[in-house]
Amino acid sequence: MNKILLIIKREYLSRVKKKSFIIMTILGPVLMAGIMIVPIWLAMQKPDKQNIEVIDESFVFRGLIPEKKFIHFDYPEISFEKAQEGFYDTDYDAILYIPHNILEGGKALKLFYKKQLGIATEEYVGNTLSKMMNDVLLTKNNVDLNLIKDAEESSRFTVLTEELEATGKSKKTNTGLYMGIGFGAGILIYMFIFMYGVQVMRGVMEEKTSRIVEVILSSVKPFQLMMGKIIGVAFVGLTQFLLWVILTFTLYSVATVTILKNIDMKQIQQKEEVMKVGSALNYTDMKAIQQPNEVTKLWNDFKSVDIVSILLCFLFYFLAGYLLYSALFAAVGSAVDNEADTQQFMLPITIPLIFSFVIAQNVIQDPQSSMAFWFSIIPFTSPIIMMVRLPFGVPMWEVALSMGLLVIGFIFTTWLAARIYRTGILMYGKKVTWKELGKWLFYKT
Repeated sequence: MNKILLIIKREYLSRVKKKSFIIMTILGPVLMAGIMIVPIWLAMQKPDKQNIEVIDESFVFRGLIPEKKFIHFDYPEISFEKAQEGFYDTDYDAILYIPHNILEGGKALKLFYKKQLGIATEEYVGNTLSKMMNDVLLTKNNVDLNLIKDAEESSRFTVLTEELEATGKSKKTNTGLYMGIGFGAGILIYMFIFMYGVQVMRGVMEEKTSRIVEVILSSVKPFQLMMGKIIGVAFVGLTQFLLWVILTFTLYSVATVTILKNIDMKQIQQKEEVMKVGSALNYTDMKAIQQPNEVTKLWNDFKSVDIVSILLCFLFYFLAGYLLYSALFAAVGSAVDNEADTQQFMLPITIPLIFSFVIAQNVIQDPQSSMAFWFSIIPFTSPIIMMVRLPFGVPMWEVALSMGLLVIGFIFTTWLAARIYRTGILMYGKKVTWKELGKWLFYKT
């Protein structure tokens, strides 16, 4: 046991002292926090204002196209040809050309620009003019637009999802948020198993090819060396993961508090401005202003997630999944002399991981399906699939069954890998086949 601890210590310290480990430990949280924060920050930014010159030969839309904060429309009394000629001498970003026979199904609308317009601008112009055209055609056919608008308002509703527990209590849920958390956790498990499993394989290969392993095995047994290496790298991964969690949540909390504070201040200012108008405000407008924005809603929903349970389960599935696969990676590293020879043995190991990642995209659509259940308890796929399902709520007996089978799977793969490792680690200059590996399993010690 003392020898295994010495190997664990050596593997751990030799890796955590590397510059690459320190750099990735710092950059990882910055990147993960950025992935969560940058979309919120971008959503808060005001887009550049774009001036559009409208040449409306039909005179149907002239002066009627509603503006937005980032789009301004001008209607100069000039022809389309002159507008084109002097386009680059003006401050306009685009020319919107509406032909005279547009109501008769004439030429399509055209939007000419100097530089590529944003997708938001293009969609706004297209959708707005399509709606206006629809209203014009309905009016020509004596259809009451107010009646249609009232019907649209009356039929518009939002579906709110709540989980009804056996006790009769209900809990608000956010399916989109759960999908994001589950899929994100599955991707991290997938990355961690690959990243640290390959580290074990390469470490074994380096010791084998440099012949250092011959000296080491004079003092320790092959199984002790393999387990020390696997557990040592596991502690490296665990250390990096815990540091990532701490640093990520620190960065995310600071940035989120700052962003939400700015949002709340804007809401307060908006309410104060509206209150000044007073009598000009109706109940509907006031109710809309009092509604929390999407960022605040998402943050409130995130706080309702049992993040502690998810983190603890993530920790277990990360470690157990890594231990299961790293034993196989270690066996592959011991069986070959160079990395080029690993391909034939790596494929069967990586297929379940890749398959899990593919299946996860279907499981996230229906986390309670039979397929989701079975793949979340099979040891080779459960680390990813169960993490995808957990945010949606999984019965405790399923979680316990999945964890139990994963532990059994780890014990089996470790036994399997140890029998290959003890023979392969001292074998040089021979191309190993699957048939050869099968023989190694039954060699007597």
